[in-house]
Amino acid sequence: MSDQASAAPLARVLDALGVGERDIAARATLTGGTYNTVTRVTLTDGRDWVVKTPPPHTAALRYERDLLVNEVAFYTAAARAGGPVIPHVVRSEADPASPTGAYLVMTARPGRPWHEAGITADTGDERRLRTELGEIVGRLHAVTPPVGSGSGSGSRTGTGFGYPAEPFRPLAPTWRTAFTAMTDAVLADAETYRARLPYPVGHIRTVLAGADRLLDEVTRPALVHFDLWPGNLLVTGEPGARTIGGIIDGERMFWGDPVADFVSLALFGDIEQDRDFLDGYARSGGTEVGVSVGVEVEVEFTDSLRARLALYRSYLYLIMLVETVPRDVGAEAAAETWELVAPHLVDALDAVRQGS
Repeated sequence: MSDQASAAPLARVLDALGVGERDIAARATLTGGTYNTVTRVTLTDGRDWVVKTPPPHTAALRYERDLLVNEVAFYTAAARAGGPVIPHVVRSEADPASPTGAYLVMTARPGRPWHEAGITADTGDERRLRTELGEIVGRLHAVTPPVGSGSGSGSRTGTGFGYPAEPFRPLAPTWRTAFTAMTDAVLADAETYRARLPYPVGHIRTVLAGADRLLDEVTRPALVHFDLWPGNLLVTGEPGARTIGGIIDGERMFWGDPVADFVSLALFGDIEQDRDFLDGYARSGGTEVGVSVGVEVEVEFTDSLRARLALYRSYLYLIMLVETVPRDVGAEAAAETWELVAPHLVDALDAVRQGS
C-alpha cells in the first residue's frame, strides 16, 4: 500500500492518541508483511511506535479475520515470559471507519530482521543467537491462556485452544477440535479460491483426519507464535556481540501445541538438527514436549511428536499455497511459491500418513 493510501487510517489512529503533525519527528512505511499496513512513527519526545492498521480489502483466508486481536493477545501474554524483546501494546481498539478490524499501536523494538543483519558463522553470532532464541521460545511456551479464555461463554478455566480472535468458532476445549477447525478452514479456502494444490482437497482432508487422534496427546494450550521465520526476529548489536532485540508480528498466534512453533523455526529444514536452538530450549525449562534431564527439559523427538510436527507443516504449507490467490500476488510469484512449497507439502502429508 502506498504512503498516500495508508495516510487516512494512520491519521485517525494518531489523532485518537492525541498526536498531531507537530508531534511527529519521522514516519516510514515498513515493508515485508503481507497483510496489515505497518508504519513506524517516531515522536518528537523520543517515543518510538509501530502502528498496524488492517487492509481495506476483504479478500482473505478465514483464519485472518481480526488478526490484530491475535497480535494483541500474543504481546500481552508474552510479556509475562519474553522479557524486553516483546513489544509493549500502547493501544488497540476497533477503528469505526475501517470495515476490516482494529488497529494496533506498540512500542518499536531495536534491530534489523535476522536475514538482513549479515550474520556469518565466523563471528560465532549465529550459534549464540540460536541458543538465545531457544531459551526465549521455551519461556514463551510455558505461557498458558489467561483465566477466562477457555471454551464457551463465561469460562473461567483459561484452557481454550485456537485463535484468540475466534475466526470460526470459540476457543475449543480440546486441541483436536481446534486444529481440525483450523485445517477445515484453510481447505475450505482452497475450494473457495480454487487454489492449486498437489492433491485434491478431499484427499488432503482424509490424510489429516487419519492422524488427528495424535492431537489428543496435547492437553495444555501453550502460547504459539507460528511465524518465527527470520523476518520476524530482530537482531541488534555489533558483529561478535549480537543479540535478539525483538520478536514481532504475533498476529498468527494461537493457543495450542508448542511443537507447532518448530515449523517456522526451521521452515524447510529439520529442527532436530538445530542443536543450538534445542540446547537453549532445554535450558529454558521446556514444556511437556520434552523429557527432564537434571534441571533441563530436552525435546524428545518421538514418532508421535514427529507426526504432529508433520501435521503442522502441512497446515502452514497449505496456508502458503492458498493465500497466493486472495493476495493476488501475480502469476510469477504464485508459480515461485508453488515450486518452493508444493514438494514440501507432499513430503509433510506423506509423513502424516506414515505417522498415523
